[in-house]
Amino acid sequence: MDTGLIQTASIILLILGILGTFLPVLPGLLLSLCGLLIYKFGTDTPLSMVYIWIFVLLTAVSVVLNYVIPAKTNRKYGGTRWGSIGSVIGTLIGMFFIPLPFGFLIGMFAGVFIGELLHDASDRKKAWNSTKGAFIGFLYGTAFNFIVGLAMFLVVVIDIIKN
Repeated sequence: MDTGLIQTASIILLILGILGTFLPVLPGLLLSLCGLLIYKFGTDTPLSMVYIWIFVLLTAVSVVLNYVIPAKTNRKYGGTRWGSIGSVIGTLIGMFFIPLPFGFLIGMFAGVFIGELLHDASDRKKAWNSTKGAFIGFLYGTAFNFIVGLAMFLVVVIDIIKN
């Protein structure tokens, strides 16, 4: 297959992956990782396997952090275990049962809020602060994903320019 075509397909996947760090309808870093792998194994590039293993590890870490960070920041902002559990359950329910591109976000925030209200129905301010913490955690996770996706993109682009 033509090297230029493979490079173009890789760049497109990498760009879609970066967009996917913001748009939940795209699988973000998984697309970026596919673009990187197609570039590495579809061309005769001397790109080191160290990059591949680092980015595979960072992508796996990202998958875990996308569930853990919002739950942890929820607790930092005064939330309880109820809100953390609600965050994870709400995210999963939102992903599968709310037919919107942002269903997982709606589910996560609703889960935190409802979880906190189940714990203490009289303290809506605490439930709101806990939800705010989950949102901040979501922003941290998104920033991490964006940086990793951008790094993959830059590794490929710099390698194309060098060779």
